[in-house]
Amino acid sequence: MTAPLVTILDDEPEIRQILTEVLEDAGFRTQSFSRAREFEASLKKVTPDVCLVDLSLPDTDGLTLVHRLALEQGAAVIIISGRAQVQDRVTGLELGADDYITKPFDPAEVVARIRARLRGGQRSPAATQDRAEFNGWTAHFDRYALVDKDGEETAFSHAEGEVLRLFLESPKRLISRSQMQEILGGVAGESFDRAMDVRISRLRTKLREDPKNPRLIKTIYGAGYIFLGDVSWG
Repeated sequence: MTAPLVTILDDEPEIRQILTEVLEDAGFRTQSFSRAREFEASLKKVTPDVCLVDLSLPDTDGLTLVHRLALEQGAAVIIISGRAQVQDRVTGLELGADDYITKPFDPAEVVARIRARLRGGQRSPAATQDRAEFNGWTAHFDRYALVDKDGEETAFSHAEGEVLRLFLESPKRLISRSQMQEILGGVAGESFDRAMDVRISRLRTKLREDPKNPRLIKTIYGAGYIFLGDVSWG
């Protein structure tokens, strides 16, 4: 089996070297880039399994790039940045990143986060269908789009799609935070909880839910979430 490919986009040579060495020692294949232009050109030839992206890039806005990657690529996107403010984390997750790691980082933690994301992307053999219908909506997981009954499309990110698929595969069943962490991958803790909060909030917005009384994605405080829609796959 081919080892997972991780691409590294960071303008600091030392960071690229550290990440390349630790990831290859852990059994991953890597490609590293110092400029977004080179990085985006490579994506036309091969789709990596995980993209590590710094936000402070010399030739483009990192957050804009993350948003585009989340909507257009099938890869998980992990931000690695020196921006440690809570708002930077929230913004990165809102724009579709799967995870956010701040500099300086522990290389072993980066490896753990990547492995967690890859575990989260492994679906059961029965969970291979890419189209689901529920309550007037159709979710197309092959092209990351929600379509309403009038044909209007709304794009969702790879990270949002993982959460939506989890709900649609387990309708009308309580899903706890620990189950979400186990199934989707990720390191348990404040960062994971914040990521889930952001993704669920954005899904509710895209499904035009009333934030005070959502019909489909219900929060069961202290327990988890329940998706109340009627779902058909195929």
